[in-house]
Amino acid sequence: MTGIAGLNKKHNFVLTIRDTDVVASALRQALAEATPEERPGLERAAALVESSAAADEARLRARWVRSRLAAVGFEGDIASVAAVKALRRAEPKLSLLAAVQLQREAVAQPE
Repeated sequence: MTGIAGLNKKHNFVLTIRDTDVVASALRQALAEATPEERPGLERAAALVESSAAADEARLRARWVRSRLAAVGFEGDIASVAAVKALRRAEPKLSLLAAVQLQREAVAQPE
């Protein structure tokens, strides 16, 4: 997931976009046509996609928050005010309320 749609200064709803079903289908097709040498790698990829597909939206948003914090070099406590500031620096369109809500979800979802 490269971004979360719907967050800006006027709106605080989150729309999580997931493509795991499309990727899983493509991997199943590739597995059906795979040579014995290709199968182990494709099987591992399919397992990773299935594990990602099983993640609920709160976990996906928490992952997104952590990735955005990492993108701006934040290494401190995710529950801190500095984390909210870093998240808003990473995503300037986030309102303070949205940033705090996302931070709380990330804190509630351990890595």
